[in-house]
Amino acid sequence: MDEALKIVNEIKGGVIKPIYFFMGEEPYYIDKLTEYIENSILTEDEKGFNQSVLYGKDVTIDEIISSARRYPMMAEKQVVIVKEAQELARTIDKLEKYAENPQPTTVLVFAYKYKSVNKQKKIIKLLNKVGVVFESKKLYENQVGDWIKRVLSGKKYNIEPKAIAMLVEFLGNDLSKISNELDKLTIILPEGSTITPKIIEDNIGISKDYNVFELRKAIGERNQLKAYKIADYFSQNAKDNPLVLTTGLIFGFFSQLLQYHGLKDKTPANAAKLLRINPYFIKDYDVAIRNYPMRKVSSIVATLRDIDVKSKGVGANAVPQGDLLKEMLVKIFN
Repeated sequence: MDEALKIVNEIKGGVIKPIYFFMGEEPYYIDKLTEYIENSILTEDEKGFNQSVLYGKDVTIDEIISSARRYPMMAEKQVVIVKEAQELARTIDKLEKYAENPQPTTVLVFAYKYKSVNKQKKIIKLLNKVGVVFESKKLYENQVGDWIKRVLSGKKYNIEPKAIAMLVEFLGNDLSKISNELDKLTIILPEGSTITPKIIEDNIGISKDYNVFELRKAIGERNQLKAYKIADYFSQNAKDNPLVLTTGLIFGFFSQLLQYHGLKDKTPANAAKLLRINPYFIKDYDVAIRNYPMRKVSSIVATLRDIDVKSKGVGANAVPQGDLLKEMLVKIFN
């Protein structure tokens, strides 16, 4: 995030490079940076003659270079944007000759999404010398909460930890989806508001009481009544609560709990770092570790593997997902 902001601030300050190569598994920042350049370098009047948007599947490197070599018309610069540039992966090395001597009046942008070019390749080293190479990496789920807080803080909003957990459980580490949901909330809420689980439930459609996060918490507390209530809710709303996702998240919880059992240093900061979770939720692991000895956790992990296989239809084609979920709870609690 800081590196992306640095690129934006440099452009705002008039430091504009001849080539920008945005690559990586996380498309969010690639899209945002590309969009910023598309909207900011040229005026609306200049764009008509001096801004081109090309697509990797429709052009060759030679055609891109030909466009980049042109001179701008009635403007200081022209902008050439290549979207879906990952389609050019096999021929990207052909860009080397242009990178050795780029057109100074052209801003050439590559949006190379879902993958990266090896940084040891000559082309990347050349691009680093004359332009900007930015790699957009996927965040771990334990990093998404801090990202959400920073995004909202920049817009002058706050958010409660449980609301963050609900978003991450529901949307994972897909920053584009999370950003879209946050945009919806900031439109309807006044500046300075704190986003709560109730607001998430009312406006995004994630139940604050019946979600995987609450199921996991109930299991950790050995609150069987609450766990079975949530299981019944999931059974009645199977489309919105797929068993594969549920078992995966519960499996992740017990796998982390197994790790937690083995930690010598269980201070919140150290445990959160090693388990890759928000320190706020370490207290849930403290409760669970008292309810589930290490041997029991190991047994549960094996059980969850079996349930996961069944949930995917292996050896249990005729068993309703609701029954498999209840079977999972019975084996966890007994």
